[in-house]
Amino acid sequence: MIDRYALPELRELFSEQHKLDLWLRIELLVADARHAAGLIPDDDWERIRATAGSVDGARAHEIEQESQHDVIAFLRSVTERMGAEGRWLHFGLTSSDVLDTATAVVLRDATRFVEGELARLAEVLDNMAVEHRSTPMVGRSHGIHAEPITFGFKVAGWLAEVQRDQARLARAREGIAVGKISGAVGTHAHVSAEVEAFVCQSLGLGIDPASTQVVSRDRHAELLTALAILGGTFERMAVELRHLQRTEVGEAFEPFGAGQQGSSAMPHKRNPVLAERITGFARLLRADALVGLENMALWHERDISHSSAERFVFERALGVAGYATRSMTGLLGGLEIDAGRMARNLELLGGMVHSEALLLAMIAKGADRQEAYRLVQAAAKRAWSGEGTFRAELGADAEVGRWLSGEEVEAAMTLQPHLDGIETTYQALGLTHVDGVGG
Repeated sequence: MIDRYALPELRELFSEQHKLDLWLRIELLVADARHAAGLIPDDDWERIRATAGSVDGARAHEIEQESQHDVIAFLRSVTERMGAEGRWLHFGLTSSDVLDTATAVVLRDATRFVEGELARLAEVLDNMAVEHRSTPMVGRSHGIHAEPITFGFKVAGWLAEVQRDQARLARAREGIAVGKISGAVGTHAHVSAEVEAFVCQSLGLGIDPASTQVVSRDRHAELLTALAILGGTFERMAVELRHLQRTEVGEAFEPFGAGQQGSSAMPHKRNPVLAERITGFARLLRADALVGLENMALWHERDISHSSAERFVFERALGVAGYATRSMTGLLGGLEIDAGRMARNLELLGGMVHSEALLLAMIAKGADRQEAYRLVQAAAKRAWSGEGTFRAELGADAEVGRWLSGEEVEAAMTLQPHLDGIETTYQALGLTHVDGVGG
């Protein structure tokens, strides 16, 4: 992650020193298990534990310049401080035993961090959906005015998707939180299943039941794909928020600080930079999911073509997801909602947003559907051309009058059925209806 978007909590999890410390912890746990099984003499095990200390990252890096192998460099930096007892470190293991098991710990913990950020976003969405349950606005399809909704109803849809993202991430975290201590080709030929179980249990991990040289990469692809879908959720919200901030719409605005500047050239500009940034993050997350899918197939199921890509993709994907989630929470938490502008935009077409209600009212009175459709559409067309208001054109049309009285026309052109109807969604999501809040 570049400094501009790096979160300190995730930077620590993905730091080189944290990785090396995890490698050493895994090696020592293996030694503990082998000692308990009587495979390492007491004196050697005690000296290993006494002299292991912490990993000297600078020394490991120095050795890697010669060995061109990071795990060998790590082992040499640790064992060169030991005597003969150092021979027991990495006994029966392959590099991926250490690498993949440590990676599982990092990915599990980093995913938990993103889940924590997502829980805070869900809380903001929950509160906003309740607060604006009765804040009317126009629903748009194809960018064109359709029927009335409320801003809270829009937010409730976002909340429902975020809740699914939470479930996806939890499943992906469970899937990724597995290690392997099974040896060079996964057969446990030189390291027992009991040692593997002890190490993984000590780290709070499950065990990949059928590892090759590596933990199967479908697990990593699932995590990266779940993060990409999360990015898609954020883009869904961000694109809508960008539209709502358009000058011609002006219904909601992202936070804009007192000293903030929107354009280097035009001082009046208040651009939706946070929402646009989140849209960009979504593109990165989709690209990272592709890396995860590409990494699933390895030569004879054992090579390291995935390794170089993963040195970038895991930190970037989880870093981007964490930053994007926190950004979206801040954007929505400070969102300026113009309920008055929403109400005015809802009336821009003079009641045409009730065209379906009028159509259905005529059908209910016995009109043929196609004929009723033609009558309502004709009144709308005359209003578009400036001949009169939509209501006036309906009232002046004798054919409409055959089916609906003036009072019935007005009854069809009311907001309340739309407000009542969204209660189905609120009940399904368990959102509390607070009378008088919003609107």
